[in-house]
Amino acid sequence: MTKKTIIGEPLPNIPWEDRPEGSHEVMWRYSGNPVIPRDLIPSSNSIFNSAVVPFEGEFAGVFRCDDKRRAMQLHAGRSKDAINWELDHDPISFICDDPEIGKFVYGYDPRVCKIDDRYYVTWCNGYHGPTIGVAYTYDFKKFYQMENAFLPFNRNGVMFPRKINGNFAMLSRPSDNGHTPFGDIFYSESPDMTYWGKHRHVMATTEGWQATKIGAGPIPIETTEGWLMIYHGVLTSCNGFVYSVGAALLDLDEPWKVMYRTEPYILSPQTLYECVGDVPNVAFPCAALADADTGRIAMYYGGADTVTCVAFTQVDLLIDYIKNNSKV
Repeated sequence: MTKKTIIGEPLPNIPWEDRPEGSHEVMWRYSGNPVIPRDLIPSSNSIFNSAVVPFEGEFAGVFRCDDKRRAMQLHAGRSKDAINWELDHDPISFICDDPEIGKFVYGYDPRVCKIDDRYYVTWCNGYHGPTIGVAYTYDFKKFYQMENAFLPFNRNGVMFPRKINGNFAMLSRPSDNGHTPFGDIFYSESPDMTYWGKHRHVMATTEGWQATKIGAGPIPIETTEGWLMIYHGVLTSCNGFVYSVGAALLDLDEPWKVMYRTEPYILSPQTLYECVGDVPNVAFPCAALADADTGRIAMYYGGADTVTCVAFTQVDLLIDYIKNNSKV
């Protein structure tokens, strides 16, 4: 059997716990969840759906912190171990040459992606409706805002960690101005991070836990088997939306082509911190740390739109599960 490996850098210091004895889960929760409580900083009502990356031998990230006005803000943060975090008390103040684009209305559900010498931040940005805001930083202190990637309405802008066919590449989920009751994943490319095109359909909703809408989660992980895309799926129950987590393998050269996709979820809201909070029954993935040497993956996700949590898997285990439980 061919070993499935992560294509990338070794990250020996990422958080890790072995799968509990007797467990058959393909993804298992960190025993210390939630890693970020809702009140870590004085102004926060909740801290969730946040993005972390390796940074200078430690870790940094951008965090969704809804404040006590219930305004949706973005804060920078740092950690030595990616478990214990220090978040800036003040929201990010983006540096932007264009006052129309730079006028901050709201920001939520960020992702962070390192390409070349900088860290790109994408988030759901308020510009006459939700669209994909884009900025970059070198140090997680100063953030330089660029043009929005797309027209409203759009959410879940997730970049690939390297250029595809010579272009920057991003996944997104076109939406509407409300709490979108629909949604497929699309792929787009850009030569310069300003003009986006070559839009391609990637995946549609199906049945069960992913029947209402889907959206890309963490930055895709490059593996020998294809791009590993962890994503969220939504079920509309008699009591509202339920957000769960699935995974797919995309073609390395043409990432809009889905090779395998999990029919069952790999994580769903089942614990107290996922089922009880400001928005019950939500497990929303936004980031993943992956160690190329060991194949370990630590996934960060929001619990009940209130706290930030971590779950673990192994690349071999997850890819085998995707292939053995696939329905494309």
